[in-house]
Amino acid sequence: MIDPEDAPRERIETLLAVMARLRDPQRGCPWDVKQDFASIATYTIEEAYEVAEAIDRGDLGDLKDELGDLLLQVVFHAQMASEQGAFAFPDVVAAINDKMIRRHPHVFGNASVDDADAQTAAWETMKAAERAAKRRDHDAPPSALDDVPKALPEWQRALKLQKRGANVGYDWPDAAPVIAKLEEELDEVREALAMPASAQRQDALEDEIGDLLFVAMNLARKAKVDPGTALRRANAKYERRFRQMEALARAEGREFAALTLAEQEALWQGAKRLERGG
Repeated sequence: MIDPEDAPRERIETLLAVMARLRDPQRGCPWDVKQDFASIATYTIEEAYEVAEAIDRGDLGDLKDELGDLLLQVVFHAQMASEQGAFAFPDVVAAINDKMIRRHPHVFGNASVDDADAQTAAWETMKAAERAAKRRDHDAPPSALDDVPKALPEWQRALKLQKRGANVGYDWPDAAPVIAKLEEELDEVREALAMPASAQRQDALEDEIGDLLFVAMNLARKAKVDPGTALRRANAKYERRFRQMEALARAEGREFAALTLAEQEALWQGAKRLERGG
C-alpha cells in the first residue's frame, strides 16, 4: 500500500515511466517516438490555450484535465532532452525551484519589500541581471530587449517589448496620449487605403495596420487590460451574437447567407437586444 505522503511522488514517477515507455524505440508508440521538440511545440502552445479556455469558462473539472495535458507536454520535452543527455525532468523541477527561491528573497531570505509594486520592480531587476548573465552574444552591447522570445504570438511579443521599454522609462505617462497616438495611426491607415492599388499600397497598409495594432496593445497595457483576455471576450461575443443571428433568420424561415448586409445588420441589432434583455 502506498503511503499517502508518498502518493504524489509515486504518481509523478508513474507519469515519467509512461512517457519513457511511449518513447521507447522498440516497445513504444510509433507516433510518440517520431516526435521532436519542434513538432511537439505546437501541441504545447495549444494545451496552454486550452488551460486558459477552461479558466475563462470557470470549469475547474476541465481545468484539472487541461493542466494534466499541459504537464504531459513538460514531461514529453524533458524525456526528449533526457534521451539526448541534455537534462531530465528532475533538472527542470530543480531549475524552477531555484529560480522561485532566488527571485523571492523577501520570502526565503532577509530582504523586504513594501508592496506588490515594489516586488514587481525587484523581480524585473533580477530578471534583467539574469538576462545579462546569459546573453548569447557577449560581443554585442546589452539591451533591455534582450531575449524577448521571437516565437511568441506577435501580440504577446509586442506587449513584452513595450513592458521592457517601460522598465527603463520609455513609456507614456497614462492612457490619454496613447489614445491620441491610436487616432494618429488610424489616420495613417486611412491614407494608405486611399492609395491606388499596388504593391506599394499593400506594403503601406501592412506597415500602418501593424503600427495601429502595436499602439492598441500599448493602450491595453496602460489600461491594465490583458489583451488576450479582452480578445477572447470579443471573440466569444461575436460568436454568440452571430449564432443568434443565424437562429433568428431560421426562425423567420430565411437563409442567413441569402440576406442583404442591411438585413443581416438588423438581425445583429436584434441579437444584441436579446442579449441585453431588451
